[in-house]
Amino acid sequence: MLTAYDYPSAKLAEAAGVDLLLVGDSVGMVVHGYPNTLQVSLEEMVNHTIAARNGAPNAFIVADMPYETYHISLEDTKRNAFELIIKGKADAVKIEGGSQSRLLAIQAIVDCEIPVVAHLGLTPQSIHVFGGYKVQGKEEKQYQVILEQAIAVEKAGAFMLVLEGIPEALGKEITAKVGIPTIGIGAGRYTDGQVMVYHDILGMSDLLPKFVKQYANLSATISKAIGEYIKDVKSEKFPAEEHIYFPIDKKTK
Repeated sequence: MLTAYDYPSAKLAEAAGVDLLLVGDSVGMVVHGYPNTLQVSLEEMVNHTIAARNGAPNAFIVADMPYETYHISLEDTKRNAFELIIKGKADAVKIEGGSQSRLLAIQAIVDCEIPVVAHLGLTPQSIHVFGGYKVQGKEEKQYQVILEQAIAVEKAGAFMLVLEGIPEALGKEITAKVGIPTIGIGAGRYTDGQVMVYHDILGMSDLLPKFVKQYANLSATISKAIGEYIKDVKSEKFPAEEHIYFPIDKKTK
């Protein structure tokens, strides 16, 4: 699984053979420059999901339900999920957390015939509760809570589970105890799959968490290319004759 937030990234990811695309609310940080994911709106998520669908018409696309869209009432929760499926053309939605209210939200959405991906561990929408982006489940009590929540979200109807920022042992135990696929991001080697942020693996992000492996350094490549363009324009090397419609003959100029 890989994130995709627009037409070109989704198109490239689908062409490369990625199994699943996630239009994550991480778009707020890596595309919009927000300090966290809490400021991302439903409208923004719908628009990014539409763009990703246009780029990857055959992909299975999961769209994040942003902060506040599933926290107030079950009616709002269902209505907002419909927006991502009908307008955004997503195949499934993802919500964070495993509390009782989240279980009810999962049940309500599934009851609308909408597939739900659950998300446990380091849930970015809970950073104010966690006190930042910190690994979850290190202490025994918290470890057990996340394990119990994993079993509970499956019972509530989630068909897949993202596990983020947890000890490897917990990722392994959850994967063994639930019957739905687990997708890890900083959850070790024993989950059923992995998800990464597009900009992280391509070297286009401001941050580099421990769990990220960079497969390219596009920031340097892009900056160099733009610098060469600027240099060519200022030195009048660009546009050259081959880039011009009906160039003026230099002899008759």
